[in-house]
This record gives sequence, C-alpha cells and structure tokens, in this order.
Amino acid sequence: MKQCPCGSNREYSACCEQYIRGAQKAPTAEALMRSRYSAYVEHEIDYIINTCVHRGRDDIDYKSTRDWSEQSKWIGLKIISKEKGGISDTEGTVEFEATYERDGLRDIHHETGKFKKEKDEWLYVEGRISPTTIVRSSPKTGRNDPCPCGSGKKYKHCCGI
Repeated sequence: MKQCPCGSNREYSACCEQYIRGAQKAPTAEALMRSRYSAYVEHEIDYIINTCVHRGRDDIDYKSTRDWSEQSKWIGLKIISKEKGGISDTEGTVEFEATYERDGLRDIHHETGKFKKEKDEWLYVEGRISPTTIVRSSPKTGRNDPCPCGSGKKYKHCCGI
C-alpha cells in the first residue's frame, strides 16, 4: 500500500491518484491543491499544467517545473487555512506549506493559492508566495575543508572559487 504524499493518511490510489489519472475531478479546492502537491512528488507535470486556468497555462515553463519536481526531495504538506472552496462554491483559497530539500537545502514553499471552479472543475488561478528562511540540511563546507567533489584540494582552491 502506497501512502498518498498529500498527507491525508489514505492510500495514494484512493486519494490523489484518481484525480491525477483523470478518473475523477477534485471535488474541492483543497482536494485539487493536495493533488497538485502529489503531482509534484510523482513528477506528473502535465496534471499541474492542466489544472491551471487556461490563461495561466502559457506562463508555465515545463522544463523548469519538471526540474523542480524531479530534483527535490518532497518532505510533506501542511494545510494552514482554507476559505470557501467547497463542493457548492465557485472559488476558494488554500494556504499551505510544502516542505522539500534541494541541493542540500531544506525549504518551505509557503503559498496562499486561489482556486476557481469552471464547468464543474476546480482550477488553480494564482498564488501569493510568502518568503521563508532556507535552512541547510547539511553542514556548510568551510573554505579550508577538503572539497566535497573528492579532488583532494581545499574547497577554496577547487569548487569554492
């Protein structure tokens, strides 16, 4: 049994996968947001693009989005708040934090996302990102430390130039 990355404590196939595979539409703004997070974890970039409002799809750089998805170790999702976005609503807002590591740095993507329902389908409209402090997940290499590339040189005379 594969746990769903969205943090719902449900099996992936019974949670976000059904939305990502197109078997069902996300019933709420929060469900869409959770499935979009799971799509980043599972590298399902087409789903991320296809769940944006049509005018926003052209603004997405497919390669950069795929690189971020594939080069990150996704750690978890936390829903902070939600406003509207229910089954009978036509718009909603979800504030969340997605924690990930990339290039040895742990980061939290803190965003308040706006969602809209068009033709009975929830879509991502835009997000307001809240800046966060990046925390190293490993110690910083000092100037006089051996270079982590394995050259045998000091970091300052090798990759630290």
